[in-house]
Amino acid sequence: MAGAEQVPDEGKQDEPRVNTILLGLGSNQGDRVRYLERALEDLKRLINIERVSSIYETQPVGVRDQPWFLNLVCMGHTRLQVYDLLEFVHEVENSLGRVRSEDRFSPRTIDIDILAYEDKVIDAHDLKLPHPRMTERRFVLEPLAEIAPEWRHPVSGQTPGAMLEGLDGDVVRPYSGPPPTSGPAPIL
Repeated sequence: MAGAEQVPDEGKQDEPRVNTILLGLGSNQGDRVRYLERALEDLKRLINIERVSSIYETQPVGVRDQPWFLNLVCMGHTRLQVYDLLEFVHEVENSLGRVRSEDRFSPRTIDIDILAYEDKVIDAHDLKLPHPRMTERRFVLEPLAEIAPEWRHPVSGQTPGAMLEGLDGDVVRPYSGPPPTSGPAPIL
């Protein structure tokens, strides 16, 4: 209508942006497969998980006297801001019995790392993105190459396959243990 005054709809707010994220999950205590499954289920409360890699078995990095890890990588979308995502990931870890230690190589029921959040580069004391050691870790790059071969590192511009070339070290193999089960993971 000509001459009608436009009144903003105050009940309507802009939807938060949907952000693409990459997460790495690992477990080397208890029923490792169930911890990974349970973590994925819990993450789905606030993350639309679209791709999940196969499970890989990995020799622990930095130590040899603890059980091997099971690792996977997932890609999804969330409306959470990056620090809210970090807090949510820590809540999921804590709910599954994660005990934080000064020893970065200590065993754990579940470990969830934010590998990438959109193409953000963050270098804060409590968060570094993309994950600063992902380019050195076969147990991250192999599953990442499986689900997102076209993804490019925001700093180097390399794909997971390119980052894997010439990478030595980690023993990583497809997991061939018992299949995933149903039911809750034990809480420590």
